[in-house]
Order: sequence, then structure tokens, then C-alpha cells
Amino acid sequence: MDAGTLSSIVTVLFFVLFIGIVWWAFHKDNRNKFKNAANLPFEEEDDGHGVRRG
Repeated sequence: MDAGTLSSIVTVLFFVLFIGIVWWAFHKDNRNKFKNAANLPFEEEDDGHGVRRG
């Protein structure tokens, strides 16, 4: 197996991995998990001195 063939195989594998990650990130079942994770910083109370109380 020469370097060109190995390079092609690695490129295809990384492309498949990329498509899998994009599919996982935009899958409708993950929407609520990501929405809850995005709102975590806003769920803590601030005591007015920059110290967060949770």
C-alpha cells in the first residue's frame, strides 16, 4: 500500500467521522440536552458581588 492509497483511506475515514459528528450535533433527540446545557450559566443566582450562589 503506497502513501496515496493510505492518504485516501484516511481522508474518507475522517469525512465519515465528520458527517457522523454533524448528524449527532443536529439530531432532534439532542436538542433538549443542548438547550438545557446552554442555559446552565443563567440558572445560578448572583449575590451582587460577582459571586455566584447555586
